[in-house]
Amino acid sequence: MWLVACNNKPAITGVLVDCARDTGAIPFTSFEDLTSPKFESLRTRFRPDTVFHDEQDEFKRILLLRSWISGIIKISDFEPDYPGQEYADRILEAALKGQGFHCGHYMIVQNAVMNAYGYVTRCIGAGAGVKNGEDGHHGANEIWSNTFHKWFLSDAKYDHHFEKDGIPLSALEVREEYLKNKGKDVQMVKGSSRNVITSDRLKDEAGKWKHVSKEAFMQTFTWIAWEASNDRFVHWPDNGDALANLLIYKDEYSDSNTWIWDGRPHWAYAANRFTRIAGKNAIEWRPDNILADAAYDKDKAVIKLRSRMPNLKTFQMKNSRDSSWQNIGDSVVLTYAGQPEKIFFRPVNLAGVTGKECSITLQ
Repeated sequence: MWLVACNNKPAITGVLVDCARDTGAIPFTSFEDLTSPKFESLRTRFRPDTVFHDEQDEFKRILLLRSWISGIIKISDFEPDYPGQEYADRILEAALKGQGFHCGHYMIVQNAVMNAYGYVTRCIGAGAGVKNGEDGHHGANEIWSNTFHKWFLSDAKYDHHFEKDGIPLSALEVREEYLKNKGKDVQMVKGSSRNVITSDRLKDEAGKWKHVSKEAFMQTFTWIAWEASNDRFVHWPDNGDALANLLIYKDEYSDSNTWIWDGRPHWAYAANRFTRIAGKNAIEWRPDNILADAAYDKDKAVIKLRSRMPNLKTFQMKNSRDSSWQNIGDSVVLTYAGQPEKIFFRPVNLAGVTGKECSITLQ
């Protein structure tokens, strides 16, 4: 029972809120809409979920989906033209017929597939940015892991990510580790089994295989640009202009250096499309958190809930004695029974993916 009546009506003396604090506004302007029929079409036509039906671990499910993408699309970096027009479903259709693609196409597909199953994903462009040196460009994604409660960099083209002490790293963390000591303390892992590798093979423009080191892969993320608009799949191509608005991390390195792409400063400088973000928390905002406000009077506590979780469906709660979660709205009234009681809450999105639990204790 959530609402408990008591003849003596013991009074609440305090409410302990163990939930996240509001860290302020975030610079990301939009998110994918899971109610769009485009997602149902993608799931029905390509059935990527067949690779994780029996897997319960969320992080492993994400990696299985990434490996599925990597296995379907072959790498072909130097073609004069590519089909698909940046539509994820058209890219997959062409890939199933043998067409190869470059990193940006993997980024587009991974964004669509992960979001289709409720895993919040965003697109990034990156580069080493070295004048008279490594100055290419790379497309990848960051995915929110509810297992680790953090963003992690996921590269579908190579089926890679980076870990430190078994924890997957975000793009900013990869950058920090590279700038600190060229990733000495970081492992590069491949595939859903998270096999540790020190290098990987890829073809150069002449078609010859070459080995690329972990350090070189990490260097690619010296410069990172996040798309401020996170709805690339549903609203493409109408949102093409919005996708050109890029967020870049402001620190001493980015203030003192210029991102070089193919021998020239990144186009977004002259186009005034970079927004510099000084706060790491603003970039690495948490879509799994509940923000809770509590007020009490006598034996009643009113709990109001908020969450930035995209595609939020409901909040759920349970007490420490219950094993099942109960759907609730964004406000609930609790009645104190006279003994301290801890109540747990969590957000759930439209795909059934649950966020981080937090608790409120009545005393």
